[in-house]
Amino acid sequence: MREEGRLQPIPDHLAPGLDVLFVGYNPSIRSSRTGHHYANPSNRFWKMIHGAGLTPRRYASHEGEAMLELGYGFTNIVPRPTRTAEEITKEEYAAGRKELLTKLKLYRPRAACFVGKGVYEQFSGRKTSGWGFQPEASEQVPGVREFVGPSSSGLVRMKLEEMIDVYAELARWRREELGRRS
Repeated sequence: MREEGRLQPIPDHLAPGLDVLFVGYNPSIRSSRTGHHYANPSNRFWKMIHGAGLTPRRYASHEGEAMLELGYGFTNIVPRPTRTAEEITKEEYAAGRKELLTKLKLYRPRAACFVGKGVYEQFSGRKTSGWGFQPEASEQVPGVREFVGPSSSGLVRMKLEEMIDVYAELARWRREELGRRS
C-alpha cells in the first residue's frame, strides 16, 4: 500500500511493440492507494479481459506488470486520481491527449484499446464509430490500430457479458496477429 491520504498517479506499464496498450480515463482512488491499475473491487476489467479470451487466466490488479510479458500495457489519458471521470478538467484532457500521443509514437503498440468511449473521444476529438476497431483513417499514429471498448467501471450499467462480447473482437484480432507473426 502507498502512503495513506495522499493520492498519487500510478505508474504506466509500457514497453516497445506491445500487442495492446489499454488506455483508461484516470486512476480510481483505490488504484492510487494500491499503485495498481483497475484495483477497485467494483471494476470489472480483469473479469472482462479474461472472459473475452485476452488472458489465459484471471489476473488480479497487483499482477498488472506481469501483463507486459503477455504483450499488454497500461496507461491513462489523465494521471490524476479521482472518484469519477466527471472530475477531470478540459485542461487535464488536453495535456493528457498530448502525452498519450507521445507515448503511442514512442512505444508503437499494435493497438491502443480505449477503455471507454469517452477516453477515445477525448483523445481523438471525434465521436466513435461504435464499439471495436475504429476506421483506419482515424488513426492518430499510423500503424497503431484504435479499438474502443466499454469502460469497465462499476458505475457503468452495461452487463458484463455484453462487455465481454465487445472485447472478444480484440482477442480474435490478437490471435490472428500472433498467427501472422509465427
